[in-house]
Amino acid sequence: MSKNREKSSFQADMTLLTLVVLLTVLGLVILFSASEYNGRVRFHDSAYYFRKQLFASSLGLGVMYFVSNISYRFFVRLAPAAYFLSMLLSTAVLLFGQEINGSKRWLNLGPLSFQPSEFAKVAVVLFLTWQIDNSRKKTDGFWFMFRTMFTLLPIVGLVGSNNLSTAIIILGIGVILIFVSSPHYLQFLALGSAGIGFITIFLAAESYRLERLAIWRNPEKYEKGFQTIQGLYAIGSGGLLGRGLGNSIQKLGFVPEAQNDMIYSIICEEFGLIGAILLLFIFGLLLWRLCVISMHSTDLSGALLSAGIMGHLAIQVILNIAVVTNTIPNTGITLPFISYGGTSIVFLLGEMGLALNVSRCRK
Repeated sequence: MSKNREKSSFQADMTLLTLVVLLTVLGLVILFSASEYNGRVRFHDSAYYFRKQLFASSLGLGVMYFVSNISYRFFVRLAPAAYFLSMLLSTAVLLFGQEINGSKRWLNLGPLSFQPSEFAKVAVVLFLTWQIDNSRKKTDGFWFMFRTMFTLLPIVGLVGSNNLSTAIIILGIGVILIFVSSPHYLQFLALGSAGIGFITIFLAAESYRLERLAIWRNPEKYEKGFQTIQGLYAIGSGGLLGRGLGNSIQKLGFVPEAQNDMIYSIICEEFGLIGAILLLFIFGLLLWRLCVISMHSTDLSGALLSAGIMGHLAIQVILNIAVVTNTIPNTGITLPFISYGGTSIVFLLGEMGLALNVSRCRK
């Protein structure tokens, strides 16, 4: 092996790093545009949301750098403890969590608020990587699939009681990692049927979830369909090239919480169809790099870890855009790197740090 090749095998994936930094910067710019009206009206500070997100993004970049310089195998070994901690934190949310907009999803830690469901996503990726890696060659058959998914039920039940979207993401991560590690595909028909049944039970368990289905089918008939309709107006009014950065009309109180779940509709309005597709293209490149890192990992745990991070990111992007375009019922899910949320960006950048560390050990 030449010196140049040996050196390159210990370098992080610079393409992935560039895409992550690009998305983080784009997210801050877009967030400032989408949130400045709400910040000015609520807090008399148009940069209120931007400043908080800038602090969280800076912290997240520091976490990414720190994690990328520690072997991912160290974090995989800590996976059982992280998974147990995620269940404790999710239980604490149910008992002591702060209720916002009818949902308990936050724990108050002094002046800061923390969303344990974001930590749960990372913990699940690590835990499934650890579990499947320790299964060695026993990664086929119905029993392997059942055992792996069964271990997720406690965290899915805790998180899903007040955050269905995150529960769906966790289940999706499980399905993806089982698919990646299993040599057979027929069993996924049974897994898909079980997943549909599980989601149906969750939907029927709470009346507000059934109401969301009705709103999705005909948003004009319901007062709570206002957000969906205004989001679609924003998408339609953007046209091909958009109104321009900062010139959205729908963010002026028409789209509720424009800086959160519905921020993609503001992107469509200000940057048009071309800008919206370009953002999806950048996300596609990021997913491609994570796939390349997974395929070139030197061991199973690195491959599974990268695949799990890729699955988490892909599912969340797809769900958010599907909600904004009213393709699926509203589930209250953020757009990675772009939507407002300090806990989300910190843990997301932490995951990118894990992927960068895996890329240092590629073949």
